[in-house]
Amino acid sequence: MSTMNENKDNQHIFDQFSLTGKSAIVTGGAGLLGTEFCRTLAEAGSQVTIADSNINAASHLAEILSLEGYQAIAVQTDITQPESVREMVSRTVDAFGALNILVNSAAMDPKFDSQHNSIKKGIKAQDKYTASFEEYPIEFWRSAIDVNLTGAFICCQEATKPMLEHGSGVIINISSIYGITAPDQRIYGILDSQPQYKPAFYSVTKAGILGLTRYLAAYFAGKNIRVNALSPGGVFNDHEDSFVRAYSARTILGRMASRDEMNGALLFLASDASKYMTGANLVVDGGWSAW
Repeated sequence: MSTMNENKDNQHIFDQFSLTGKSAIVTGGAGLLGTEFCRTLAEAGSQVTIADSNINAASHLAEILSLEGYQAIAVQTDITQPESVREMVSRTVDAFGALNILVNSAAMDPKFDSQHNSIKKGIKAQDKYTASFEEYPIEFWRSAIDVNLTGAFICCQEATKPMLEHGSGVIINISSIYGITAPDQRIYGILDSQPQYKPAFYSVTKAGILGLTRYLAAYFAGKNIRVNALSPGGVFNDHEDSFVRAYSARTILGRMASRDEMNGALLFLASDASKYMTGANLVVDGGWSAW
């Protein structure tokens, strides 16, 4: 006797994670997590557009993936400019015939790892890290809103046009635990003798990403376009030991994430394995937000 939920094709569970025949765009594709996302999608069978403002890094990643037998192209993209985003989408459709998946990973995010901490020079650069909320430069706030929120809006707006023509699509917006909880500023204050802060724009824009995700999921009801968010916790990238200890103490698992530990969640959201999910936020934070 069959049931209403029986899979007519008797699809194996692992087959639901396959992206064979799909095409994807990853904005910020040459970044720390973006690189992981591009490789994950490619290994699952998708053709991938690596969209990034750093064309050299994007091209290098595309070359590596291509040499390994995957299909990938690099497109220099300024997500704050509609013309640039339209070109990104157009080149993807021209190269692969369709656009099935959009991953909005590009964002301004002041880093506190050793690489970024060591390159801070001058008052202007340090203001992003050391300015209190009361004195935070308005130009940094505005530029962050433009990239983190408006950029995601533009990418969703342009990407859904070919998705609607195709009759289906998946959007994954990368948020953060700081979109659902406030940063513990004590963690950042221990980095050196000068106080440092995770700036307000990061929490505000990442919370906005969650609002955009829910809005679009509801807006595209009945259109076969699913929109979900992925909220990572802190990812280790050669941070100072004092920061790692302080951050890890806040997580239930007692450590920061490895850079590849968002990949399973990303693939789940991109694939048919999550076909009954939309408007949701998948949190991968080692238990940070559970207590």
